[in-house]
Amino acid sequence: MITFLPFAALALFLLMASLRVLNEYERGVIFRLGRIINAKGPGLIILIPVIDRMTRVSLRVITMDVPTQDVITRDNVSVKVNAVVYFRVVDPVKAIIEVEDYMFATSQLAQTTLRSVCGGQELDGLLSHRDEVNQQIQSILDLHTDPWGIKVTTVELKYIDLPQEMQRAMAKQAEAERERRAKVINAEGEFQAADKLAQAARIITETPEALQLRYLQTIREMAAEGKASTVIPIPLELLRLIPKG
Repeated sequence: MITFLPFAALALFLLMASLRVLNEYERGVIFRLGRIINAKGPGLIILIPVIDRMTRVSLRVITMDVPTQDVITRDNVSVKVNAVVYFRVVDPVKAIIEVEDYMFATSQLAQTTLRSVCGGQELDGLLSHRDEVNQQIQSILDLHTDPWGIKVTTVELKYIDLPQEMQRAMAKQAEAERERRAKVINAEGEFQAADKLAQAARIITETPEALQLRYLQTIREMAAEGKASTVIPIPLELLRLIPKG
């Protein structure tokens, strides 16, 4: 009985070594004597000890922060650009056998693509058309990572750091633009007011009774204020009736 104990312990050890449990979001790429078998999972996986080797691959979306890159735009402005890339493995076998380290490879590709795309844009376009820049970077990354079994779903520029002198210049430009708009709005208001006054003058000229009504209304408004003394304007027509001495 004692002689069977080592064999039982060895069998138990081999059994434990051959069992693997994969989560729902995991797949196991199995190599048997160096040759690819298939991707298995999720659930309980049985391996042949010593002969089989399994590599776990996660199928969840991976959030990768792209380090800050120094970029010179097409109009020769030096900026620092940072981005974030969202991608996931759609083919675990390709992700293992087509590239040595798909995480490192995707990170390096994202950095070079970010510099290339942002360097081909002018500063105004880079600031005002972020969605187009994001889409262009995402398309390039997805095209190059497709042979690795990776799908790039989203790319977002996190921030664009401008030099201090450029920030001051843009602030002055924005202030000048606000002043220009204020002057334009003020001029438009004066133009509309002058136009309304001209229309009123034409109406009074064409209809003298309107001037008399306005005169009486003005007197009533002045009398309603309750002042101790009231100045009553005399129409010019009455002054013309006074004989000249």
